[in-house]
Amino acid sequence: MAEQPQESPPGRRARGRPRAWGDTSDQNTIKSLDRAMQVLERLSELGGATLSDLAADLGQPPASVYRVLYTLEARGIVDFDATAQTWDIGAGAFRIGSQFLRRTSLVERARPVLRHLMGQTGETANLGVARDGKVLFISQVETHASIRAFFPPGTMSPMHASGIGKALLAQMTEPEVAAVAGRHGLERFTEHTLTDRDRLFADLAAARARGYAIDYEEKNLGMRCIAASVFDMHGEAVAGLSISGPAARIPDAAIPAFGAKVAAAAESLTIAIGGTPPAFTDPEISRGV
Repeated sequence: MAEQPQESPPGRRARGRPRAWGDTSDQNTIKSLDRAMQVLERLSELGGATLSDLAADLGQPPASVYRVLYTLEARGIVDFDATAQTWDIGAGAFRIGSQFLRRTSLVERARPVLRHLMGQTGETANLGVARDGKVLFISQVETHASIRAFFPPGTMSPMHASGIGKALLAQMTEPEVAAVAGRHGLERFTEHTLTDRDRLFADLAAARARGYAIDYEEKNLGMRCIAASVFDMHGEAVAGLSISGPAARIPDAAIPAFGAKVAAAAESLTIAIGGTPPAFTDPEISRGV
């Protein structure tokens, strides 16, 4: 007979954390697990790497990194390509990560909005959230055009150089934005990247006023992005919607029309999740679903 799960003793409430959960001292950290997570996170950011390159990037001995990778491979968390001699994220990591998407209705609610936005604009539509000072892309509907932007779910991007990132930053206070910039820096990716804080603050103020942010080839030359924030019931930005595509298909003259469509799509998703759309100060922005 299968063993039945034990119930909590009468009068005792089941806990999700021990009593000392607020203790952040080293005694509550498993150092080997922490190092393994560093390896996994960096491998994900690199999009695959050889053992020697990954170890050099992390500043760790190859033997130590190999033991981590070997252990993760046994669980399907990473894969090894014997031909290319490279390690990459495995299906096991995808299954675990998918649980994040299943526990929230945001992605499910966003799918029809993303499909409609792609159909309206002809450009790839994206959904992203802020995670650890970066943008985590969690859903996408690709354009049918041969030249397209591609941000598969799980992709991370710096906030100051992405449309969704700037849309979310625009809803933060200046100290909060400064904290993100101080932690991650304002790395230059192209000649258009905003690496000066004053210029970034001015750009975010403009985005906040009109209701959408613009990535003017700030991460990748030749690619543009227009994004707007999605808000929860408290009026707080919880995600961002965007379209992304070649600058040739998103010229300056087309940005206001595209921006209005993106802002309307973000408002539609805000309402779908029971959120509260904010007021915007630019009288020319078209609001509507």
